[in-house]
Amino acid sequence: MEAHAVAKFVKGSPQKVRLVIDLIRGVKANDALAILRLSKKRAASPISKVLWSAISNASNLAEKQNITVDVDDLYVNKCFVDMGPTKNRRRVRSAPMGRAYREQRRSCHITIHVSTNKE
Repeated sequence: MEAHAVAKFVKGSPQKVRLVIDLIRGVKANDALAILRLSKKRAASPISKVLWSAISNASNLAEKQNITVDVDDLYVNKCFVDMGPTKNRRRVRSAPMGRAYREQRRSCHITIHVSTNKE
């Protein structure tokens, strides 16, 4: 039994979100939620929302297929972060001698797969 959830256009750079995502890969879902709750990183909040969504998607999918799935037995099977668009989020920051530096406000897409077997 496998289910997934995706959050798109999350504020924050993919590099910073990957630091938090690496903490929960291959861990039980309840333990991953505890790790995210105790993390001081800003990216932990949207990741925990996606993980809750993946867990509820798994329970809904099991309900539709008439399978009993214990939420405590779910593992974070795969999770990854892709870079989102930065085209419309470019800003200009003032620089010395009348110059302007480009500042890109990055976004990312978070995908989490949960399953009953640990792989």
